[in-house]
Amino acid sequence: MRVIAVCALSAIAVVGAGAQAQKSAADGIAEYRKMLEDGNPAELFEAKGEALWKQKRGPKNASLEACDLGKGPGVVKGAFVELPRYFADTKKVQDLESRLVSCMETLQGLNGAEIANTPFGRGEQNNVTALATYVAAASRGMRFNLPQSHAEERRSYEIGKRVFFFRGGPYDFSCASCHGEDSKRIRLQDLPNLTKNPGDGIGFAAWPAYRVSNGQMWSMQLRLNDCYRQQRFPFPGFGSEATIAVSTYMGVNAKGAESIAPSIKR
Repeated sequence: MRVIAVCALSAIAVVGAGAQAQKSAADGIAEYRKMLEDGNPAELFEAKGEALWKQKRGPKNASLEACDLGKGPGVVKGAFVELPRYFADTKKVQDLESRLVSCMETLQGLNGAEIANTPFGRGEQNNVTALATYVAAASRGMRFNLPQSHAEERRSYEIGKRVFFFRGGPYDFSCASCHGEDSKRIRLQDLPNLTKNPGDGIGFAAWPAYRVSNGQMWSMQLRLNDCYRQQRFPFPGFGSEATIAVSTYMGVNAKGAESIAPSIKR
Protein backbone atom coordinates (compact mmCIF):
# COMPACT_ATOMS: atom_id res chain seq x y z
CA MET A 1 0.00 0.00 0.00
CA ARG A 2 2.89 2.33 0.83
CA VAL A 3 4.44 1.69 -2.60
CA ILE A 4 1.08 2.38 -4.32
CA ALA A 5 0.68 5.64 -2.38
CA VAL A 6 4.17 6.81 -3.39
CA CYS A 7 3.49 5.98 -7.06
CA ALA A 8 0.19 7.82 -6.94
CA LEU A 9 1.82 10.92 -5.47
CA SER A 10 4.54 10.76 -8.11
CA ALA A 11 1.96 10.55 -10.88
CA ILE A 12 0.10 13.58 -9.50
CA ALA A 13 3.37 15.52 -9.39
CA VAL A 14 4.14 14.65 -13.01
CA VAL A 15 0.64 15.66 -14.18
CA GLY A 16 0.90 18.88 -12.21
CA ALA A 17 4.29 19.66 -13.72
CA GLY A 18 2.93 18.95 -17.20
CA ALA A 19 -0.02 21.29 -16.67
CA GLN A 20 2.33 23.99 -15.39
CA ALA A 21 4.57 23.57 -18.46
CA GLN A 22 1.56 23.97 -20.78
CA LYS A 23 0.43 27.07 -18.91
CA SER A 24 3.91 28.53 -19.09
CA ALA A 25 4.10 27.95 -22.86
CA ALA A 26 0.76 29.68 -23.41
CA ASP A 27 1.80 32.54 -21.14
CA GLY A 28 5.07 32.86 -23.01
CA ILE A 29 3.32 33.24 -26.36
CA ALA A 30 0.93 35.80 -24.86
CA GLU A 31 3.86 37.83 -23.50
CA TYR A 32 5.63 37.59 -26.87
CA ARG A 33 2.58 39.03 -28.65
CA LYS A 34 2.24 41.77 -26.04
CA MET A 35 5.81 42.89 -26.62
CA LEU A 36 5.20 43.17 -30.36
CA GLU A 37 1.87 44.99 -30.18
CA ASP A 38 3.33 48.49 -29.95
CA GLY A 39 5.17 48.00 -33.23
CA ASN A 40 2.58 45.91 -35.05
CA PRO A 41 3.39 46.16 -38.79
CA ALA A 42 -0.36 45.83 -39.44
CA GLU A 43 -0.45 49.60 -38.90
CA LEU A 44 1.41 50.04 -42.19
CA PHE A 45 -1.23 48.00 -44.02
CA GLU A 46 -3.95 49.96 -42.26
CA ALA A 47 -2.44 53.24 -43.47
CA LYS A 48 -2.11 51.88 -47.00
CA GLY A 49 -5.71 50.69 -46.89
CA GLU A 50 -6.97 54.11 -45.82
CA ALA A 51 -5.07 55.74 -48.69
CA LEU A 52 -6.50 53.21 -51.16
CA TRP A 53 -10.02 53.78 -49.82
CA LYS A 54 -9.78 57.49 -50.61
CA GLN A 55 -7.72 57.26 -53.81
CA LYS A 56 -9.38 57.59 -57.21
CA ARG A 57 -8.39 54.53 -59.21
CA GLY A 58 -9.46 52.18 -61.97
CA PRO A 59 -11.11 52.79 -65.35
CA LYS A 60 -13.82 54.88 -63.66
CA ASN A 61 -11.25 57.00 -61.76
CA ALA A 62 -13.27 56.73 -58.55
CA SER A 63 -12.54 56.16 -54.87
CA LEU A 64 -14.23 53.61 -52.61
CA GLU A 65 -15.74 56.26 -50.37
CA ALA A 66 -19.22 55.42 -51.68
CA CYS A 67 -18.79 51.69 -50.95
CA ASP A 68 -21.59 50.29 -48.81
CA LEU A 69 -20.21 47.73 -46.37
CA GLY A 70 -23.58 47.28 -44.69
CA LYS A 71 -23.81 50.48 -42.65
CA GLY A 72 -24.51 52.80 -45.57
CA PRO A 73 -22.33 54.28 -48.35
CA GLY A 74 -18.91 55.27 -47.06
CA VAL A 75 -19.51 54.18 -43.45
CA VAL A 76 -16.57 52.12 -42.22
CA LYS A 77 -16.85 52.16 -38.43
CA GLY A 78 -18.86 49.22 -37.14
CA ALA A 79 -19.08 47.47 -40.52
CA PHE A 80 -16.45 44.81 -39.81
CA VAL A 81 -18.19 43.39 -36.73
CA GLU A 82 -21.39 42.82 -38.74
CA LEU A 83 -19.84 40.90 -41.64
CA PRO A 84 -20.54 38.55 -43.39
CA ARG A 85 -24.07 39.76 -44.15
CA TYR A 86 -26.59 39.77 -46.99
CA PHE A 87 -26.39 42.51 -49.62
CA ALA A 88 -29.42 43.18 -51.78
CA ASP A 89 -27.46 44.60 -54.72
CA THR A 90 -25.42 41.41 -55.22
CA LYS A 91 -28.12 39.12 -53.78
CA LYS A 92 -25.39 37.34 -51.83
CA VAL A 93 -24.06 36.95 -48.34
CA GLN A 94 -20.61 38.54 -48.51
CA ASP A 95 -17.66 38.80 -46.17
CA LEU A 96 -15.46 41.91 -45.96
CA GLU A 97 -13.06 40.95 -48.73
CA SER A 98 -15.62 39.78 -51.28
CA ARG A 99 -17.65 42.93 -50.59
CA LEU A 100 -14.59 45.11 -51.15
CA VAL A 101 -13.99 43.39 -54.49
CA SER A 102 -17.62 44.05 -55.48
CA CYS A 103 -17.13 47.75 -54.70
CA MET A 104 -13.83 47.84 -56.59
CA GLU A 105 -15.66 46.39 -59.57
CA THR A 106 -18.82 48.51 -59.52
CA LEU A 107 -17.35 51.82 -58.34
CA GLN A 108 -13.87 51.74 -59.88
CA GLY A 109 -14.41 49.49 -62.88
CA LEU A 110 -11.75 46.97 -61.87
CA ASN A 111 -12.09 43.33 -62.91
CA GLY A 112 -13.48 41.42 -59.91
CA ALA A 113 -12.89 37.97 -61.39
CA GLU A 114 -9.29 38.87 -62.15
CA ILE A 115 -8.74 40.10 -58.59
CA ALA A 116 -10.27 36.90 -57.19
CA ASN A 117 -7.88 34.80 -59.30
CA THR A 118 -4.78 36.78 -58.31
CA PRO A 119 -2.59 34.98 -55.72
CA PHE A 120 -2.59 36.37 -52.19
CA GLY A 121 -0.01 39.09 -51.61
CA ARG A 122 0.18 40.17 -55.24
CA GLY A 123 -1.31 42.99 -57.27
CA GLU A 124 -4.84 43.98 -56.38
CA GLN A 125 -5.10 41.09 -53.90
CA ASN A 126 -2.45 42.86 -51.85
CA ASN A 127 -4.61 45.99 -52.00
CA VAL A 128 -7.69 44.06 -50.88
CA THR A 129 -5.77 42.87 -47.80
CA ALA A 130 -4.72 46.44 -47.00
CA LEU A 131 -8.28 47.69 -47.45
CA ALA A 132 -9.62 44.91 -45.21
CA THR A 133 -7.05 45.83 -42.56
CA TYR A 134 -8.16 49.47 -42.66
CA VAL A 135 -11.84 48.60 -42.40
CA ALA A 136 -11.25 46.09 -39.58
CA ALA A 137 -9.20 48.62 -37.61
CA ALA A 138 -12.13 51.06 -37.63
CA SER A 139 -14.13 48.56 -35.55
CA ARG A 140 -11.36 47.59 -33.14
CA GLY A 141 -12.77 47.27 -29.63
CA MET A 142 -16.34 46.83 -30.89
CA ARG A 143 -18.32 43.63 -30.38
CA PHE A 144 -19.44 41.19 -33.05
CA ASN A 145 -23.10 41.18 -33.89
CA LEU A 146 -23.64 39.51 -37.25
CA PRO A 147 -27.18 39.89 -38.59
CA GLN A 148 -29.26 36.75 -39.03
CA SER A 149 -32.58 38.33 -39.96
CA HIS A 150 -32.41 37.50 -43.68
CA ALA A 151 -33.10 33.94 -44.84
CA GLU A 152 -29.84 33.89 -46.81
CA GLU A 153 -27.87 34.84 -43.70
CA ARG A 154 -29.39 31.96 -41.77
CA ARG A 155 -28.76 29.66 -44.73
CA SER A 156 -25.12 30.75 -44.83
CA TYR A 157 -24.75 29.94 -41.13
CA GLU A 158 -26.13 26.43 -41.61
CA ILE A 159 -23.89 25.80 -44.63
CA GLY A 160 -20.91 27.07 -42.67
CA LYS A 161 -21.73 24.71 -39.81
CA ARG A 162 -21.81 21.74 -42.18
CA VAL A 163 -18.54 22.78 -43.84
CA PHE A 164 -16.92 23.26 -40.41
CA PHE A 165 -17.70 19.68 -39.41
CA PHE A 166 -17.16 18.07 -42.83
CA ARG A 167 -14.31 15.55 -42.73
CA GLY A 168 -12.29 14.63 -45.78
CA GLY A 169 -8.90 14.60 -47.46
CA PRO A 170 -6.03 12.17 -46.85
CA TYR A 171 -6.01 12.91 -43.10
CA ASP A 172 -9.81 12.80 -42.70
CA PHE A 173 -9.67 16.26 -41.11
CA SER A 174 -12.31 18.91 -40.64
CA CYS A 175 -12.19 22.41 -39.15
CA ALA A 176 -13.63 20.82 -36.02
CA SER A 177 -10.67 18.43 -35.78
CA CYS A 178 -8.64 21.35 -34.41
CA HIS A 179 -11.32 23.79 -33.30
CA GLY A 180 -14.19 21.63 -32.06
CA GLU A 181 -13.19 21.00 -28.44
CA ASP A 182 -11.72 22.84 -25.46
CA SER A 183 -8.07 22.52 -24.40
CA LYS A 184 -6.55 21.41 -27.70
CA ARG A 185 -3.06 22.46 -28.75
CA ILE A 186 -0.73 22.13 -31.72
CA ARG A 187 2.95 22.57 -30.97
CA LEU A 188 2.87 25.42 -28.40
CA GLN A 189 -0.32 26.96 -29.80
CA ASP A 190 -3.63 26.83 -27.97
CA LEU A 191 -6.50 26.07 -30.35
CA PRO A 192 -9.74 27.90 -29.56
CA ASN A 193 -13.05 26.05 -29.65
CA LEU A 194 -14.90 27.86 -32.44
CA THR A 195 -18.13 25.89 -32.14
CA LYS A 196 -19.06 28.34 -29.36
CA ASN A 197 -18.07 31.86 -28.37
CA PRO A 198 -14.31 31.64 -27.74
CA GLY A 199 -14.12 35.05 -26.04
CA ASP A 200 -12.68 38.49 -26.76
CA GLY A 201 -10.00 38.75 -29.43
CA ILE A 202 -9.86 35.01 -30.10
CA GLY A 203 -10.41 33.15 -33.37
CA PHE A 204 -12.63 35.11 -35.75
CA ALA A 205 -12.19 38.27 -33.63
CA ALA A 206 -8.43 38.43 -34.32
CA TRP A 207 -8.20 38.49 -38.13
CA PRO A 208 -6.86 40.22 -40.24
CA ALA A 209 -3.53 39.71 -38.49
CA TYR A 210 0.18 40.22 -39.16
CA ARG A 211 2.10 36.93 -39.14
CA VAL A 212 5.54 37.49 -37.63
CA SER A 213 6.75 34.05 -38.71
CA ASN A 214 6.51 34.89 -42.41
CA GLY A 215 6.32 38.68 -42.42
CA GLN A 216 2.89 38.74 -44.11
CA MET A 217 -0.47 40.34 -43.45
CA TRP A 218 -3.16 37.66 -43.46
CA SER A 219 -6.83 38.27 -44.08
CA MET A 220 -9.55 35.83 -43.06
CA GLN A 221 -9.74 34.51 -46.63
CA LEU A 222 -6.03 33.66 -46.51
CA ARG A 223 -6.35 32.23 -43.00
CA LEU A 224 -9.07 29.85 -44.19
CA ASN A 225 -7.12 29.03 -47.33
CA ASP A 226 -4.14 27.98 -45.20
CA CYS A 227 -6.39 25.89 -42.94
CA TYR A 228 -7.47 23.92 -46.00
CA ARG A 229 -3.81 23.53 -46.98
CA GLN A 230 -3.03 22.04 -43.58
CA GLN A 231 -5.97 19.65 -43.97
CA ARG A 232 -4.54 18.71 -47.40
CA PHE A 233 -7.79 19.81 -49.02
CA PRO A 234 -7.87 21.52 -52.43
CA PHE A 235 -7.64 25.29 -52.02
CA PRO A 236 -11.05 26.99 -52.01
CA GLY A 237 -11.71 29.80 -54.46
CA PHE A 238 -11.30 33.34 -53.17
CA GLY A 239 -14.63 34.61 -51.87
CA SER A 240 -16.28 31.22 -52.41
CA GLU A 241 -19.61 30.48 -50.80
CA ALA A 242 -17.93 27.84 -48.63
CA THR A 243 -15.36 30.24 -47.10
CA ILE A 244 -17.96 32.96 -46.56
CA ALA A 245 -20.30 30.43 -44.94
CA VAL A 246 -17.58 29.24 -42.55
CA SER A 247 -16.90 32.88 -41.65
CA THR A 248 -20.62 33.39 -41.03
CA TYR A 249 -20.69 30.36 -38.75
CA MET A 250 -17.67 31.53 -36.74
CA GLY A 251 -18.81 35.15 -36.71
CA VAL A 252 -22.30 34.36 -35.41
CA ASN A 253 -20.77 32.09 -32.77
CA ALA A 254 -18.53 35.00 -31.72
CA LYS A 255 -21.52 37.27 -30.95
CA GLY A 256 -20.56 39.74 -28.22
CA ALA A 257 -16.82 39.06 -28.50
CA GLU A 258 -14.55 42.10 -28.79
CA SER A 259 -12.60 42.53 -32.03
CA ILE A 260 -8.85 43.14 -31.68
CA ALA A 261 -8.20 43.11 -35.44
CA PRO A 262 -5.81 43.86 -36.93
CA SER A 263 -3.86 41.74 -34.46
CA ILE A 264 -0.41 40.19 -34.47
CA LYS A 265 0.35 36.46 -34.61
CA ARG A 266 3.48 34.41 -34.24
